[in-house]
Amino acid sequence: MRTVAVLFADRDSVYKSLPGCDVYDIQRDATTFAGGCPVVAHPPCRGWGRLRHMAKPLHGEIALAPWAVHAVERWGGVLEHPAGSQLWPFCRLPLPGTAGDRGFAITVDQCHWGHRARKATWLYICGGHPEAMPAEPEPSGPPPCVVDTSMRGDGRRPRISHRERSATPRAFAEWLCDLARRCRPANRKSQIANRK
Repeated sequence: MRTVAVLFADRDSVYKSLPGCDVYDIQRDATTFAGGCPVVAHPPCRGWGRLRHMAKPLHGEIALAPWAVHAVERWGGVLEHPAGSQLWPFCRLPLPGTAGDRGFAITVDQCHWGHRARKATWLYICGGHPEAMPAEPEPSGPPPCVVDTSMRGDGRRPRISHRERSATPRAFAEWLCDLARRCRPANRKSQIANRK
């Protein structure tokens, strides 16, 4: 099993219990990653997301996401950020459903992997082929919870906590690692085509 470097993981990240993961949390400092294996990157998103005008990123935190883009482009793998992230236009990344010369992007919803609320997520994938991606799970109906009470609709679904909202479901973490292991570093040429 190829080792995967998981960059910017939470202290109590599910990745720490997965085999073949070299996990970099805040204590370990992802910017010390020297390369040599594919990457799953979860750079801090509060300075890039839809509510960035209300966020208070730590000093230097915003620069970590472009750094993570470079790591994924250099070593192959996948970067995960919320749908609509301003990291995409800032780094000139291809929009979901399209490809650029360094990689391609897709949209997924983490509720398909067991997240208890809808969580639209953009993935930037480098060093792989869209047709070689692991299969995505089939949707299993509406999730049992909501992110915000204004999204309840029927008034019966509870709101999830901030901690649960930001957590990565184990099945999604496993899928991202499988995806990263199928990717190769930039110096090994790969054909990137639009995802169908």
